[in-house]
Amino acid sequence: MKKLKLILPLVIAVFCLSACQTNDDLEFVANEPDSFTFSTTFLENYVLNASLGNNLAERFTWDTAYFGVPTNVTYSLQAATMEDFSDYVATENLYNLGNTTGNEIPVTVGKMIALAHAAGLDNDPNTEAPNTGVIYFRLLAVVGNEGLPTYSNVQGLNVELQEQDNSGGSGIMPSTWGVVGSGYNNWGAFEDGVFYTTGTNGVYVAYVTLVAGEIKFRENNAWDNNFGDTGADGTLDAGGDNIAVTAGTYKITLNLNDNTYTKEPFSWGIVGSGYNDWGATPDAKFYYDYTTDTFKVGVKLIAGEIKFRLNNAWDTNFGDTGADGTLENGGDNIVVTAGYYNVTLDLNNSVYTLEAGDVFGIVGSGYNNWGATPDFSLTQVNTDVWVGDIVTLVNGEIKFRVNNAWDTNYGDTGADGTIEAGGDNIAVTAGMYRVVLDIANGTYALNKVQ
Repeated sequence: MKKLKLILPLVIAVFCLSACQTNDDLEFVANEPDSFTFSTTFLENYVLNASLGNNLAERFTWDTAYFGVPTNVTYSLQAATMEDFSDYVATENLYNLGNTTGNEIPVTVGKMIALAHAAGLDNDPNTEAPNTGVIYFRLLAVVGNEGLPTYSNVQGLNVELQEQDNSGGSGIMPSTWGVVGSGYNNWGAFEDGVFYTTGTNGVYVAYVTLVAGEIKFRENNAWDNNFGDTGADGTLDAGGDNIAVTAGTYKITLNLNDNTYTKEPFSWGIVGSGYNDWGATPDAKFYYDYTTDTFKVGVKLIAGEIKFRLNNAWDTNFGDTGADGTLENGGDNIVVTAGYYNVTLDLNNSVYTLEAGDVFGIVGSGYNNWGATPDFSLTQVNTDVWVGDIVTLVNGEIKFRVNNAWDTNYGDTGADGTIEAGGDNIAVTAGMYRVVLDIANGTYALNKVQ
């Protein structure tokens, strides 16, 4: 097994301010402080495995910069594939790893892998591309409201891409292609929607919930290689026109063999007296899990009956005639008791599972007036990773809790993107969000779409 080494900038130069007074005018002079460095103990080698893309690769921490007087400092962690940062693009999310006024920024394995691919690394043993290389990092410190930017020295970390099946057993893997646009991630404000491999080389599929806007398809979260559709005829054109989309959940198929794509409504959900009074409100939406090639949802059910249907309509629906866990098109209603469940649809084998278990949700003045209505349920798609989209929040505060109760709840003390049991409420502004809660690594993301 080959290993991928990763090199990071460890020395950070910042300003130290001193004051002198002349004729009642106060003048500050910037000087370098005695000590301001990363406090993380970095690994010599970082082995990157795509099956752990949502896991934490490293949590970058540093000492607080002190300038002799109180002042605000904003820190930005930046990355590049060239030591002189000549390929750094300030407007691209690939190279900007986060901003904070605190003292830490977490970086996922998936982000590291995207940077490794941008550097020309490859973990396919059938190619001649190397799987070992260097990625470069630096920290930008901006002092006060007026600027005063300064950069750390550039230093790298050796990285190695692990050669193994990243599919978790399904044979399906994340590709380098993604969905970007005002219809998905506000043109790269956060990671693009992922396309996954299929049984056909050069054909990829994505399951994404879009808002009204425009999209394109691009590789490695960067604009070097991107497709639009000039003429709106279903043909992929390099650098072509943006593709107009309406709000909804879609299956998008990208065929790079003949440069075509298709986009079709595709949303499996739970309907019934056990959930939404047979469609009085939207069905409980399933999310795709590529590691098992199944669809999953975390949901609160009440005593009654349910079925599974496609696109909130009855044209395609599944029940279970015989109550044996087998999906039958148009089959009998499925009897359920009240409780919290993790539900899995395996459409390849026409089976389903309905397992009682914990379901994380969003509660707060920013969503449901601290529990006046049910919490917004999140779905576990990978080990200890819960997702939800799209949730509409209002100005206020939120927390994450389990099963609409306070026994297990998480907030964010310090507003640094990390979760703490019983931590402080999380301030939110009104908008539509995609949510990722990573319990294993103690992080969360509120990715604002609109």
